Amino acid sequence: MRWLAILIFCGLLSACFTAGKRGGDSALAVYDFGPPPVRLLASPRPQPMALEVRAPLWFDSLGIDYRLAYVDAARLREYGRARWVGPPAQMMQQRLMQLLDYSMSGQGQSRCLVRVDITEFSQVFASPESSQGILRGRAVLLDRSRRQLAELDLKIDKPAPSQDARGGVSALSATVAQLADDLLVWERGISAGACSG
Repeated sequence: MRWLAILIFCGLLSACFTAGKRGGDSALAVYDFGPPPVRLLASPRPQPMALEVRAPLWFDSLGIDYRLAYVDAARLREYGRARWVGPPAQMMQQRLMQLLDYSMSGQGQSRCLVRVDITEFSQVFASPESSQGILRGRAVLLDRSRRQLAELDLKIDKPAPSQDARGGVSALSATVAQLADDLLVWERGISAGACSG
């Protein structure tokens, strides 16, 4: 009986060491927005412009978020074996600075600040076979005294090529590229003298 108890104990102990691999033997996938892109501006800005990207704390983690809208749209979930390389708001800020030649907020002699407030940045599943990368928020243009000069609502959707973390990352990366294009068009539509004071 004693030997039987020892064998059962050893079996349970070995199960503890191997159970962790079951279903989790794949390596953690770490994503960013891809290689540095070609800058959208042909030449440096004549007037420096600063950028600040902000997100609520619950969206600004390393988790890649998704929602199953067909089950419970109010529930925010995270992929278990996939992560962003850094907080999405910081990654977004870096990418927009690369594309649009913005400077970091609080540095340099910028006369205006573009502040981007992100309220949603997740992969949303309409069904198990269909999902989109969703970016929501708003951008505001502020002068040196932080007076608002202009505002842009952000509603960007991009289809996911696959219904998993990799597809979500691809779609969300595409929303950031679209955000850069939208900000450039918006900025060009604002009076050239808006930040001259």
